[in-house]
Amino acid sequence: GHTDNVLGAIHLPGGQRIITCSSDGSLRVWNSKTGKQIGEDWRDGDEAVWSIALSPDGKKVVSGSVDGAVRLWDIDTCKVIKKWKGHTKGVWSVCWSRDGRKVLSGSDDGTARQWETGKLVATLKGHTNAVSCLAWTKDGKTLISGSYDSSIRTWNTTNWKQTAVLDEHTDLVYAIAISPNDHILASASTDKTARLWNLENGQPISSPIQHADEVFCVSFSAGGKQLATGCYDENAYIWDVAAILRE
Repeated sequence: GHTDNVLGAIHLPGGQRIITCSSDGSLRVWNSKTGKQIGEDWRDGDEAVWSIALSPDGKKVVSGSVDGAVRLWDIDTCKVIKKWKGHTKGVWSVCWSRDGRKVLSGSDDGTARQWETGKLVATLKGHTNAVSCLAWTKDGKTLISGSYDSSIRTWNTTNWKQTAVLDEHTDLVYAIAISPNDHILASASTDKTARLWNLENGQPISSPIQHADEVFCVSFSAGGKQLATGCYDENAYIWDVAAILRE
């Protein structure tokens, strides 16, 4: 198996295989039933791979590495088909547009960058620390970025202008998630809270969701009625979104 921390995992179409990425510099494919590795390691250098994301058509994987490169992998050949360079520090986060034509990357250099058809299209500047997480709304009109500078920023994807700064967190923003109806954003922070935000006006919804320790991940249920959070206190929590909204 991997010889260092596993930093990302995604299911492949069909539910039989999982791809993981690791600080050991590799991506690996696993049989989800037997737990055994399928084929050889995927490698393009030895630098830690911090993030991975599956394309909407399920045929490609994009990865971000500590060397600052964004790599596009073909799942069938297990090879790099494109390598995009532009970030000056490691890439913490990657995501795809819904149509699969664009890739966004967030870096330790404080920028997010949009890549399309093999070239850099836009550089998003505003954060003052690492861009740790990214999310794209379903309609494709808004990109959301979270950062170690404790802020969340929204961007108009037509002109790539910043449209709002959500700055209620007091420490690193580790993860974000958008509700299925595109109306609510959830965020997780090392300030020991998760928060819900109204995406239409950028305002927080209700008071912070308090935890006993740092919060590292958030996810909405398929119907958007529940929110799951993962905490450094070794627990995961399920929250009733409607109850929070009534507060």
